[in-house]
Amino acid sequence: MLEQRIQQHFFESADLLYQVAETLARPIADAAQVVVGSITGGGKVLLVGQGPWLGLAQAFAAQFVGRFERDRPGLAALALGDAGLLSLPPGDEPAQARQLQALGAPGDVLIALGASATPALVAAVQAAHGRDMTVLALTGRLAGAQALQLAETDVHIPVPHERAARILELHLLALHAICDAVDLQLMGEQDE
Repeated sequence: MLEQRIQQHFFESADLLYQVAETLARPIADAAQVVVGSITGGGKVLLVGQGPWLGLAQAFAAQFVGRFERDRPGLAALALGDAGLLSLPPGDEPAQARQLQALGAPGDVLIALGASATPALVAAVQAAHGRDMTVLALTGRLAGAQALQLAETDVHIPVPHERAARILELHLLALHAICDAVDLQLMGEQDE
């Protein structure tokens, strides 16, 4: 019984991956192009997420600054949401939106991660637009481009699922695909 339940997690995840491989390839490729354009133009990647998505944001930033699967110079990336921001005086704006206003610049990219269009995620998107940044939004099915107030130049990568665990798994894979595509475009094919 327990083993069947565990297997079901794997089957559900594999089914979802198979279903979206073709439909998400284009927006993931578009996202990689946006990131390459920003990095080669002197920009940086800022990331926001809440809960487990903050962990994904931190992992992506680490792979960008450090390395993904091969050595390369570090690329400018920062996950926003430092715990010290919790001590900010209460205000109308979420802390990550405040960080975006302080650190974001025209030509930078915001990667916004979450299963749904939370007020904090929407505020971050608005702050990024206020700084003339392009937004890459990785969301679940319930967070549409309209709810997030995305612009035409933004890229939306929606995972067509309701379960947070499946959305999170696919977001991790999408971020790895973006890292790989950026490395490929900046450094060419890797010699095996």
